[in-house]
This record gives sequence, C-alpha cells and structure tokens, in this order.
Amino acid sequence: MKNVVLSAALVTVLGLSLTSCRETKAKAEDAVENAAEASKDTADAIEKAAGDAVDAAVDAMYSAKDATGNAIDNVKNEAKDIVNDAKDAANNAVNEAKKSGTDATDKVKGN
Repeated sequence: MKNVVLSAALVTVLGLSLTSCRETKAKAEDAVENAAEASKDTADAIEKAAGDAVDAAVDAMYSAKDATGNAIDNVKNEAKDIVNDAKDAANNAVNEAKKSGTDATDKVKGN
C-alpha cells in the first residue's frame, strides 16, 4: 500500500511537471512571436521615418533651389530697372542741356 501511495504521488508530481513544462513552452513560443511582431513593426516604423526624412530633405532642397532662382531673377530685374532709370536720367539731362543751349542761343540771337 505504501508503494501504491508513493507511486500515485510520483505520477501526480510528474504529471504536474509535464503540464507546467508545456505551459512554459507555450508561453515562450508566444513571447517569441510577440517579439518577432514587435521587431517587424519597429523595422517598418524606422523605414517609414527614414523615407519621410528623405522626402523632407528633397522638398527642402527644391524649395532652396526655387528660392535661389527667384532671388537671382529679382536681382536681375532690379539691376535692369536701375540701368533703365540711369539711362532715362541721362537722356533727361542731355535733353535739358540741349534745351538750355537752345534757349541760350535764342537769347544771344535776340529771339
């Protein structure tokens, strides 16, 4: 009887140990799957962030290029305006000088 009780106790302990090992194995497998999914999600997020950063850098480069082009065009236009204003002022000065000369000649002639 003593052997039967000890055998029953041994079988019970072994049964609990095997059940516990199966649960531990299942939990470990779940943890590995969760870690794999988290790693994939993290890699996807990093890839998206890197792509967004590249897109932002390209946009910034084109914006800078456009701004530089606009600044150059503005400088050219301002320079043309300055040259035209100087040319107009010179022409006005020449015309005024001619008029003054004509007026002076007319006064000398007595007209």
